[in-house]
Formats: sequence, structure tokens, C-alpha cells
Amino acid sequence: MRTVDEDASRAPPRVCFQVATDVQKWPDFLPHYRWVRFRRLDGFGRGLVEMAARRPFGPMAYPTWWLSEMDHRPEERIVLYRHVEGITRGMEVRWEVSSTKGGGSRLRIIHEWDGPDWPLIGRAVADRVIGPHFVSHIAGRTLAGVSREAERLWLEERTAT
Repeated sequence: MRTVDEDASRAPPRVCFQVATDVQKWPDFLPHYRWVRFRRLDGFGRGLVEMAARRPFGPMAYPTWWLSEMDHRPEERIVLYRHVEGITRGMEVRWEVSSTKGGGSRLRIIHEWDGPDWPLIGRAVADRVIGPHFVSHIAGRTLAGVSREAERLWLEERTAT
């Protein structure tokens, strides 16, 4: 399974990257996140992070949960995750924040995974159900929210000066 989700922001890359990396604040502005907490914090944006979100299906909200090793490369504006527990164990996630011609940002998340360890059907379930209906759905909402928050902070920063 490979999903690629993208969004654009008017905020500059440094602000978008800061918001994307400061995951403990996500539940404050991303209503689909139930919690984000570090079980082991190795510095800003680094360590073993537990995340939980909701995936709405009509009036119902399906809970999701995963535990990841998180790292980042500030000079490249890349955030990396490797899921170590949860149904998505083994998933590799790469956030990229790049600049656009107008001074804004392009935010991109790439998820790669062979699927759950379910004989015969694991890969198919990942490709046809988990990837498009859970991973991409949650990633799209997360990107949009990170973009909105970065734009809010950037506007606040500009009006303060």
C-alpha cells in the first residue's frame, strides 16, 4: 500500500514545518485527533509517540490508534514515522514541507506499508480498505488542519509586527 496526500498552505514552509512537527499540540486544532502523547521524548519532534484519531462514517466515528518512532530532519523539512504498534505496525510515513513559488508551502504525506500480518488478505485489505478509507482520509484532514493552523499562526505573526 502506498498513499500520497497533499495540501497547500499560504504560510511559509518554516511555519508549516513547525506545526507539522509539534504533534503534541495537534489535538488542540485537529478535532479528529483524540490524543497525541510521547511515551519517550528524545527532544522536540523525536521519540516514541502514541497517536489516536477518529475516522467518521456517517454518524459513527471509528477509533484508530498507533504507536510510532518519530524523527525529523529540520534542514530538509521532513518528518519521519515508523509505526511500531497497532494494526499499522511496519508502516513508514514521510511528511515533506516544501516551498511554492508564491512563498507558501506544499505539504505532502507518503504512507508505505505491506499491510497487516493477515495470511492471504493482509495486502489486499491494506490496498483496498485501510489505505484509501482510513489512512488517506485521516491524512487529508490532518494536512488541511495543519495548513489552517500554520496560516493562523503566520497571520498572527505578521500582525504582531
